Amino acid sequence: QGKFTLLRDTRTDGSFLVHHFLSFYLRAGCKVCFVALLQSFSHYSIVAQKLGVNLAAAKEQGQLVFLEGLKSCLDLLFGEEEQPGQPSPLQFLSRSPRELRALFDFVRVSLTPCARDSWKGPVLLVDDLSVLLSLGAAPVSVLDFIHYCRASVCCQLQGNVVVLVHSNEDSEDEENELVVNSLCHHSDLILWAEGLATGFCKDVHGQIKIIKRLSLRQAAEQDLVQIYQYKIQDRNVTFFARGLSAAVL
Repeated sequence: QGKFTLLRDTRTDGSFLVHHFLSFYLRAGCKVCFVALLQSFSHYSIVAQKLGVNLAAAKEQGQLVFLEGLKSCLDLLFGEEEQPGQPSPLQFLSRSPRELRALFDFVRVSLTPCARDSWKGPVLLVDDLSVLLSLGAAPVSVLDFIHYCRASVCCQLQGNVVVLVHSNEDSEDEENELVVNSLCHHSDLILWAEGLATGFCKDVHGQIKIIKRLSLRQAAEQDLVQIYQYKIQDRNVTFFARGLSAAVL
């Protein structure tokens, strides 16, 4: 509890990590606020069914609060009027200055426990943060949003925050790399999925670097780094040490 986990991908798609954490926390009985900026609800629902989780049922029971970013963006950009008393969490698209206060308020209200809630610790899941930059939010606004979410969810509510970001070390997108590097410094745990430097392989889809930020808690400690390779299958993901894939053995 009270941890900030950063999911980072480079030269590959790290969305399998988002699906894992979503199904994991729902099965654990946690209250989940899912800010889905990349895909539709039906997409996440289909994948979750393969993992044994019913997202529609979780929404009806109040366990899952789902923000469908694609739909919210279209409603704002094509003139759908906001309902009185219910401003859009993505209202920064049509207003100036482009701050993310409304999005933070949505998260805070969604995860603040009420008397009838019987769920375990609250969880904020974001897929993916880089989309906010593409929509015109400034890097400082994105970092402020995550800072306030950590203060509210991790510190006050003793819950967890899990965020996915895309990165490319050779990219000229300086704003995105600034956000990624800043988040790495504040993360308790980093799961970094990378594509293979040697290219495509049917038996190895990439490698994942697990960085446990021990130095964040104790300055004298060194971060613990573990590296595994993985293969994504229809209903799960297989992990193995480097050089021990079926292609080699």
